[in-house]
Amino acid sequence: MAEQNADINGVRICYETIGDPIGQPLLMVMGLSGPMIWWDDELCGLLADRGFYVIRFDNRDCGRSQAMTGRASLIGSLLRQPPPYSLNDMADDAAGLLDHLGVESAHVTGVSLGGMIAQTLAIRHPAKVRSLVSVMSTTGNKFVGWPNPRVLPYLLGKAPAGRDGYIEASLATFRVIGSPGFTLDEDRMRVRAARTFDRGINRAGTLRQLEAINAAADRTSRLRRLRIPALVIHGKSDPLVHVSGGKATARAIPDAELILVPGMGHDLPRGVWPTLVDGIDRTAQRVSSRT
Repeated sequence: MAEQNADINGVRICYETIGDPIGQPLLMVMGLSGPMIWWDDELCGLLADRGFYVIRFDNRDCGRSQAMTGRASLIGSLLRQPPPYSLNDMADDAAGLLDHLGVESAHVTGVSLGGMIAQTLAIRHPAKVRSLVSVMSTTGNKFVGWPNPRVLPYLLGKAPAGRDGYIEASLATFRVIGSPGFTLDEDRMRVRAARTFDRGINRAGTLRQLEAINAAADRTSRLRRLRIPALVIHGKSDPLVHVSGGKATARAIPDAELILVPGMGHDLPRGVWPTLVDGIDRTAQRVSSRT
């Protein structure tokens, strides 16, 4: 289905669905500054082939969803000043999108910031989340999931000029934060970066999303109260969200499965897709086995 827009809690959210609507709903939540097309079309097709009705969307302040207003300051974020919006607001966007689509509950998968949003969605709207898959994310505990300082200049440096500059900067970033144990498909990355630029770059929005991350409270105690099938996937070579964040997430959620992938960094290379697709499917099947 072509991209559509919905008014969710007063915010315009751009979304797309893939697969048969009678399939099992699967909500896919992307990470910091990542539009929904970062859920690769082919990957979404593999999930649709497994019987999922895939729902992907641009988070607020990203892609073709609404650009928000308010301070966009890294310094303000580090000083823990109140952000323009919170992870709670972003999770409520996801819940509102399910309501808009007439979906009572869905399996939910999120990566990085998307994993934080997915966790928050399960905490705030437990009836809407059938199962949870949290990928290369963390709990909000400031003592786990820390970034390697060497990657920060690539994320917080001066914005590149123009389309070609954005494409080259994107490649440079993923050469640093990506998966050393897997091949980086540079041609595919260039196409993705070009599509991302053409859909709209929102530098201020990235900073506001980062503020929401930094302002969020530790979710550990609330994750312990979840009673849904859960899977945590994390790369052993992740330089942006240290593997300790994934381990802490799996410890917090009762009976969560943990997969640590050797050579995986902070991206989803094609070589990780089978682990992800099988894991989402297996975790969804655990819901059926409980009923």
